Amino acid sequence: MQKNKYNQVNIDGVLLLDKPINITSNDALQRVKRLYKARKAGHTGSLDPLASGMLPICFGEATKFAQFLLDTDKKYQVTAQLGIKTTTGDAEGEILIQKNVPNFKEPQIEEVLARFRGPIEQIPSMYSALKHNGQPLYKLARAGISVIREKRPVTIYSLELINKTDTQLEMTVHCSKGTYVRTLVEDIGEALGCEAHVIALRRLTVGKYQENQMVTLATIEKLTEEENYNGLKELLLPMESMVAHWPLVQVTEAIAYFMHQGNPVIIPQAPTQGWLRLQSKSGHFLGVGEVLPDGKVAPRRLIK
Repeated sequence: MQKNKYNQVNIDGVLLLDKPINITSNDALQRVKRLYKARKAGHTGSLDPLASGMLPICFGEATKFAQFLLDTDKKYQVTAQLGIKTTTGDAEGEILIQKNVPNFKEPQIEEVLARFRGPIEQIPSMYSALKHNGQPLYKLARAGISVIREKRPVTIYSLELINKTDTQLEMTVHCSKGTYVRTLVEDIGEALGCEAHVIALRRLTVGKYQENQMVTLATIEKLTEEENYNGLKELLLPMESMVAHWPLVQVTEAIAYFMHQGNPVIIPQAPTQGWLRLQSKSGHFLGVGEVLPDGKVAPRRLIK
């Protein structure tokens, strides 16, 4: 960690924060940034204040690769309250519809859940962060404005019922980027004929990052109070971990030089398509590149 004149720290890496409920993603980011005294930090993929769980926070050069985490699949644990539809699709909204909940048997619920596995289409909620003419939909909704939203294709890789009561369903959802879990729960409630909304949501995974890798705010605060800066640094994952699922290619110093000038290059033995991790012969992470139709590798995100 290298300090600058503002007593901030130049640091690179990824922290998998276990965001608590009742705090916005940006507030969580700012708290962690202050605790680390980081000069530059950003998060990938907002969680609602109602939601807890994995919020990857990127420090320094790692912010260059944040987009690639936004594009990965996610896994959630969600609790649906049956019998009530709200304005926002979660417990923070006002009640729109209230219905009696039938005495569902598990086979009935499984039959409905099966309809939502695989490729599906969703109409985003008016209370989502999706933008319309530059304005987030939730801001328009709070102003009493509703706009037509196009259906969006998403994929539900798995949807499993893990617990049920007379009026609640607890499920795990493994889904593609762009999936709105609140909308999924609302659609399941409609398919069951009794409406539903989210009362608890926890993000378990982002891409290859797993639940047991998360770090709580309390842990960070304790290390800060103890002035255990090595402990804080040890909580960070290398920025290369954000793209660890891509093929690895090592390049010579000469090739690295030309790529830092923005030039596509030929890399012997490189894959013929897709995105690549770039590494020096000494094992230093350089960034990522994309294979062009002519076989050359174009630099896309390189670190200094």
